[in-house]
Amino acid sequence: MSFFTKYKKIILVAIFVLISILMGYLNYILFLKTSIQPTQEEPAGQDSAGGLPSSDAGSGQIVETSENSGLPAKEENTLVPEKKIDKTALGGLTETAKLNNSASLGASLSGNGSDLNYYDRNDGKFYKIDKNGTATALSDKIFHNVSEVIWAKTANKAILEYPDGANIVYNFDTKQQTTLPSHWKDFDFSPDGNKIISKSIAQDPDNRWLTISDDNGANTRALESLGTKDKTVYPSWSPNNEIVAMFTESKGLDQQEVYFVGQNHENLKSTTIEGRGFDPKWSAEGDKLLYSVYSSANDLKPGLWIVNAEGDSIGTERKNLDIETWASKCVFADNTNLFCAVPEYLEEGAGLFPELAKSTTDRLYKIDTRTGLKKLVAIPNGSYTMSDLIVSENGYRLYFTDEKTGNLHKIDLQ
Repeated sequence: MSFFTKYKKIILVAIFVLISILMGYLNYILFLKTSIQPTQEEPAGQDSAGGLPSSDAGSGQIVETSENSGLPAKEENTLVPEKKIDKTALGGLTETAKLNNSASLGASLSGNGSDLNYYDRNDGKFYKIDKNGTATALSDKIFHNVSEVIWAKTANKAILEYPDGANIVYNFDTKQQTTLPSHWKDFDFSPDGNKIISKSIAQDPDNRWLTISDDNGANTRALESLGTKDKTVYPSWSPNNEIVAMFTESKGLDQQEVYFVGQNHENLKSTTIEGRGFDPKWSAEGDKLLYSVYSSANDLKPGLWIVNAEGDSIGTERKNLDIETWASKCVFADNTNLFCAVPEYLEEGAGLFPELAKSTTDRLYKIDTRTGLKKLVAIPNGSYTMSDLIVSENGYRLYFTDEKTGNLHKIDLQ
């Protein structure tokens, strides 16, 4: 048997494999290699059809390109809009203008019913300031270290109290100064400014009196004995000239009786109040009494009430105004409506400890005392603890003192 015959099958298989490999290589050379050409990269954002902006892969949004650079346009910054500040009191954030840069004391409406009188703690002088903050000295006289100022309703004279107990009356029209006894305190003027009421506090409790005198201290007469109860007596001359003072007596844990004192020992009615910390303020005509008290019923926070306080109607129509602030932070715009500075938040016990509210931020409310309707009229543009609220006679402006700085401020009501 020959070699070929012996390995015929193996030789045929090998030849077949070699032919297959050769044919595959020839196919690669003739067909595949010649058809594969490198593609030219096209500009970003442009296709071969028409040069239109292309869409980003998977984004679903058309990317705009700038005209000059061919890069995507830069997205503009989105600005957070500032809160709108109203020029007048419309119930929202309201422009609040500062009228002076010095700590002030005893701000009061001037005789023209529009400007303010005040004492400058820095230089010891009294000024009149207009709505634009222009100040004019009421007198060249300097009064050092005054601790309290009580203005007559006529706005032409004031009682000045000093830390050492000294008291003087100064008339800004006549430039005359009168010294009052140092044991007199808690003053108030009559509506015409010609008389004053005060407490005469002698060392002997049996010689302590509620007194009335002329504005220079002359013609003094005793009204009521104070004894050891002078802290519960409140000299406050009503605008209708009927009542000159009030005093309170406890009737229980959360109840007191308020008694009214006339000039001639009149037998006036009394009224009951639900709480302690009595803080009174007369209405414009003197026929009603606004007051604040605190009690356990409202977590010892001050609450506003109003009651009739004239003649036979004393004690009638007593109404809880359901708002937490002090009467001393309110002012009557007329005989019915009042504006009040109301703290945004009061700690429990603030009525018992008013110092807890010395750094509160206040909002301005208007209250209709007949209906009890309350309306937020202004959120001052700043953090203010408002005191000594004053409304101009035409009702256009409200002034206040910021307790934190002593600066005077103005809010336009209309």
